[in-house]
Amino acid sequence: MKPYADLKKIEEIASAVKNEPKLGQFTVTMTSQSNGGVGVKTQTGITVHAGVEDHSRVGKFETVGDEPPAVLGEDMGLSPMEYALQALAGCYTATLTLLAAGKGIELSKIELNLAADFDLNGFLKFNPAVRNGASEIRVDIHVESPNASRAEIDALIAEIPNHSPIYDLFTNPTPVVNRSV
Repeated sequence: MKPYADLKKIEEIASAVKNEPKLGQFTVTMTSQSNGGVGVKTQTGITVHAGVEDHSRVGKFETVGDEPPAVLGEDMGLSPMEYALQALAGCYTATLTLLAAGKGIELSKIELNLAADFDLNGFLKFNPAVRNGASEIRVDIHVESPNASRAEIDALIAEIPNHSPIYDLFTNPTPVVNRSV
């Protein structure tokens, strides 16, 4: 399907946030339960926008996650690493679409191929030099446009790190607060 964004709406939102910075603040929540074996079932929760709770998405969307059999899963859904890559892909697609709209570039296609390398020797603590998480994530980005040159498309792609919240999440330290409740 063709990527698109309404430039007028982008400008309205940007203007509103510029005039009232609190409008740019969001909190998203999810609820997750074990789903047998090492699997998990997760539902959307409350969204808080500018301090106001929105319950309209509670339970509206659900995902099932699991691990492949090689890591003791039953392969009932995407693995946590695959969901992380999906989050990055979704954010890259939105970021590219919004940046293109702002520059008057029409997009006809965005295709991303993502890969993450990880080593169980880190998770299992067999080698302290090996990270628990990914050692590298690669994203091959293919964008087609009827009105932009290759140089303009490459410039859009180069802007992703400056705008993508999920890229920022992956590349900068973010506190994760675990609480027993």
